[in-house]
Amino acid sequence: MTLQILTPAAVLVIWSLVMLVWMGATRLPALKRMGIDLSKAVGGRGADLEGVLPADVNWKAHNYAHLMEQPTIFYATVVILAVAGAATPQSVALAWAYVGLRVVHSVVQVTVNRISIRFPLFALSSIILLILAISALLATL
Repeated sequence: MTLQILTPAAVLVIWSLVMLVWMGATRLPALKRMGIDLSKAVGGRGADLEGVLPADVNWKAHNYAHLMEQPTIFYATVVILAVAGAATPQSVALAWAYVGLRVVHSVVQVTVNRISIRFPLFALSSIILLILAISALLATL
């Protein structure tokens, strides 16, 4: 079980990279359509494109940023469980549930971006993460 809990984390890493590619694949053509020449661009950050690019293009960047936030706690949590030898079939199932919910959340955010759908997915994944984090804490006491 110890290494099996790392598989969902690896899948979430791959999913994050898929979102990075999806973000680039939508942003670069959008910039070109707007006449923005990247070879002449100096400095700046992705956030500078808010209000410049269409909202549905920016949704991909918003989701990519989200995948760099809360999931970092997930990565630490599953590593703690793995190192402590405390991964159980239940914690592995919860880790998979977390990843599945995050992937569904991503798809919703980058396509229809309905808060009424996104928030319950986020809330449920956060509850699962809390349960995993408490398990990790108890495993280290």
